[in-house]
Amino acid sequence: MEINTRAFKRCDVVEASGRVDAATAPQLEAALNAVNEAGRYNIVFDMSGVDFISSVGLRVLIDARRRCRQYNRGDLVLASPSANVDRTLELAGFHTLFRVYPTTLEAVGSI
Repeated sequence: MEINTRAFKRCDVVEASGRVDAATAPQLEAALNAVNEAGRYNIVFDMSGVDFISSVGLRVLIDARRRCRQYNRGDLVLASPSANVDRTLELAGFHTLFRVYPTTLEAVGSI
């Protein structure tokens, strides 16, 4: 899995490609933690390159959202999930927990 982070004025965009499973979830967790440790709490997770996300990856997203929202500092929003990943998010109930946007531009504009 490859992870790229871009910092903007109001938020950071974390972009991942490949599979988010038990083997690669620690990399995603480290990238999201690094953004928080830099004092930035508005994160857009660009999922356009993610082919598959497991329950371990979903747990990483929940933990990252909790850290971002702690003390009303920011939020984690999801952008551009593929049809497969979007179905997984919907079945896991993530559409009620997270704001999910069809494009990264819309997600960045929402923060």
